Amino acid sequence: MPSEIAQALAKDALAIAGSNLVAATEARNLMSDFDEANVPLLFLKGLPVGILAYGNPALKSGVDIDLLVDLADLDTAGELLRRRGYALVVPKLSRRQSLGRWHAIRKESLWVDPRSGTHVDLHTKVADNPMILPGVGLNSPARLLDIGNGISLPTLGPTETFAYLAVHGASSAWFRLKWISDFAALLANASGPEVQDLYRHSLDLGAGRAPGQALLLADRLFTALQNNAALKAELLADRAAHRLYRAALKQLAGRSEPIEPTSTRLGTMRIHWTQLLLLPGLDFKISELVRQARSAFA
Repeated sequence: MPSEIAQALAKDALAIAGSNLVAATEARNLMSDFDEANVPLLFLKGLPVGILAYGNPALKSGVDIDLLVDLADLDTAGELLRRRGYALVVPKLSRRQSLGRWHAIRKESLWVDPRSGTHVDLHTKVADNPMILPGVGLNSPARLLDIGNGISLPTLGPTETFAYLAVHGASSAWFRLKWISDFAALLANASGPEVQDLYRHSLDLGAGRAPGQALLLADRLFTALQNNAALKAELLADRAAHRLYRAALKQLAGRSEPIEPTSTRLGTMRIHWTQLLLLPGLDFKISELVRQARSAFA
């Protein structure tokens, strides 16, 4: 490897490790505040996935802390974040709009600490459309993960994590490489039957076609299904799952695709139509069209 590339990678790795150390400390402080206020929470993605996928949270690149709370605790959670110096960045509330109305349509709001630059995505659900993963939330099977330095964070159980990561990536057509990299790394040490069990159980949770899309994409880029030829053949034979996979591959690696879909006019069109295919049936398509319209104009 040329020395200038090695040095650049080493510099990036050091910066990632440093930012994750800051995030771990902040996650511990947030958990302490929420526990004291008797507000249950779970940590999604981020540091927990760093441990699960790589065995070391310092290795995973991330830009935010994702917290899941109950909708009934939203106002209290917002006040706790404000006390820690966070400001609500998205949405920019008007006099007629409340944070509760925003969360009634969308799954999260964005909070930023201007001193440290730490971002917190405050979730009240795991998917924008309530028909997707309807039973996954604070009452789902959970686990406590030791991320080091005496810090343990509560997060979703194994099947719920698999299903959630698949849905999270599918909701944006997997346009970021790190999302599918983390998903594939999460499965790297799983056997063929274990991957198949995760897939089957995620369907029971209401993940729809998102896990099939994710597995096909992870297999194309990281051979995630090399020990599961039967499941791969099954997914490739599913026309809707295969169509979603091809769309995600183009969104992620297409030559004419921008780095950020929102940077060009109509750049998110592929994302929006793939969202309509995540669950079968006309009822879901109508529900999703209504959700997208409300999200665009609310």
